[in-house]
Amino acid sequence: MPVRFSRSLILCLCASFACSQQAPAPPAPKPVDPIAQMVGRLNLEKYKATVKGLTQFGDRRQGTDRNRAAIDWIEAQLKSYGCTNTERIHYTYDPPAPGAPRTGAGRSTDPSAGPGGSRRRGNIFPDTVNNDPMKQPDVKLRELNMQPSAPGPREEVYCTKVGSKHPDQMYILGAHMDGIGWGEAANDDGSGTALVMELARIFSSPDVTTDISIRFALWNNEETGLNGATAYVAQRKDLQGIESPAGSGKYPEPKWLGMIQHDMMMFDHGMPHKDGTMSKEQRPEADINIEYQVTSKFADQAMVLAHKFQLADDKYADTYPANVGPHMTNTDSSPFMDLTPSLSLREVERGAQMGSGWDPQHHQPTDVYSFYSDDDFRLGLNSAQVTLGAIGQLTGATLTAK
Repeated sequence: MPVRFSRSLILCLCASFACSQQAPAPPAPKPVDPIAQMVGRLNLEKYKATVKGLTQFGDRRQGTDRNRAAIDWIEAQLKSYGCTNTERIHYTYDPPAPGAPRTGAGRSTDPSAGPGGSRRRGNIFPDTVNNDPMKQPDVKLRELNMQPSAPGPREEVYCTKVGSKHPDQMYILGAHMDGIGWGEAANDDGSGTALVMELARIFSSPDVTTDISIRFALWNNEETGLNGATAYVAQRKDLQGIESPAGSGKYPEPKWLGMIQHDMMMFDHGMPHKDGTMSKEQRPEADINIEYQVTSKFADQAMVLAHKFQLADDKYADTYPANVGPHMTNTDSSPFMDLTPSLSLREVERGAQMGSGWDPQHHQPTDVYSFYSDDDFRLGLNSAQVTLGAIGQLTGATLTAK
């Protein structure tokens, strides 16, 4: 006897077969990385504009009206970004007698040594400073830089992103805003100052929250022997982690978890040719140099921190790679390096490549904004991507929905 199926049973079987043939459900979308979103807020034209803004004050030589005007401008910019809790370090600079060696923190009096005591490698070029105003062909710039430095009171500005969970701890991001050489100090160190200011702009956005505090410091008097950074350390190292007033939940000087300096960020064109000329383009191997000092008390921790920055380059930087080296020297992180893990980000190796003449604009009238190409500025922007990525991860940065 033939088997008979009801109409409803046949329809049910067909539906079941059709369902079994449907494509699998798409995978759930990956969560959006808030730090990648923050890195995406960095902008080449904005970075260039900040460097350009700094160059309106010429070389910003410490102890001059143009230096003081630049500090006021930096502070106003920080406040406009939302980093409104700006403060200043006050100290006095009394220069050594003429002819006396500079022996500030990070300096060495051994002529065979590199800055900070590291051994120079390769061909050695003298670290000369142009002091001849007539080598500056731009008459307006020459006149702007004419006022000489005078000893006396000094100031430098900083502001802080306060951590939501650990306001008693912080990372310090620094760069020096003063320069010399009768140029505009566009690279040394307008490039680093603009980088730190751009990071202050992004971290100060009202939709950004960090678990740990971040301080953005623009040092003065670097060119005279790291005096501004040294003054900060002397005044504030013993205040770390102390709540003031007691019970307020406020920490004027959170405990230092690390200090990262940014000093000369844009020029990696390689070594000089035999005739002393330089390539006009970034070398194919151009990179970001992340340095720590192997002789410091926190060398092991600094090395680990440096590699975290290198990994942040792999994840967040879009053009240039990063390399780690153990010879951090002659920069504002030196006064910190025996107190907290300290790094320096820069365009080339300080002891070897800089000492071999890899940046002929260093302390020269040619260090002006118009000299640099977009590829040069992009190297500085990539360093900002690295620091933002690394510090964002280290401080637990997040974005709140609008």
